[in-house]
Amino acid sequence: MSRYLIIINYRTFITLGLSFLIPFIAYDFKVVYNIDLTLMSIAIIFPLVFTIRGAFRRREKAMEHLSRFSASLKTVQNLLVFNDKLKEEEKKEVNSFMSDINDSLFAQLKSSDEDNTAEFDQKMNSLYSFIEKRPEKISGGNRDKIFRFLKDVIESSDNLFAIHSHRTPISLKAYCLIFIYIFPVVYTPTIINKIGVDNPNWLTFFIVILSEFILISLYNIQDQMEYPFDDEGLDDIKFKLFDLNRKKT
Repeated sequence: MSRYLIIINYRTFITLGLSFLIPFIAYDFKVVYNIDLTLMSIAIIFPLVFTIRGAFRRREKAMEHLSRFSASLKTVQNLLVFNDKLKEEEKKEVNSFMSDINDSLFAQLKSSDEDNTAEFDQKMNSLYSFIEKRPEKISGGNRDKIFRFLKDVIESSDNLFAIHSHRTPISLKAYCLIFIYIFPVVYTPTIINKIGVDNPNWLTFFIVILSEFILISLYNIQDQMEYPFDDEGLDDIKFKLFDLNRKKT
């Protein structure tokens, strides 16, 4: 149940507070007017939809790159483990390298330190060093295949790091949030005018609060979807599906 409540945060309480305060002030000072809210709707809905779609596409791209990373890394592991020239100790070392690379990528994606990829790079360099030191055991076409799939591993991991570090336009999100906050100021007097001053006040409060809750919830959903690696939101990526050793667990 707590996962469903993750869209409720401090921004929700700010907007709900404004939704209580603004109608109270409007009734107290008798502020009533009738304006077209089309431009206000465009100012909020258009950037909100744009950022939600952008966050969803980032999530889909992240899953594509994770699939490619997992498949390429598993292929490299198989090419090395099923090499009859390697000793059992060397094959165990290969499995250890693969698990370390897999785990370090996932740890980096879940970390808030977006720019520190040193540990992952170190694991990759250790694997390259292992291969380079055994030209007599890993040679010819097998070596070329390994490096080709390692290229896919590096390319997919770099794409994941880029998705992790770069978000949808921050200025557009800030612009959208500002208009969500000021929406009750413009919206409330028009609602009072439409339902009539003689009608119950609670009806205005209900409409304004509901409208603001919907808008800020959509904003929070977008904010959660934009960072799909922390396994907190309902739409976050399930890393277990891409784990190198998922069939062994």
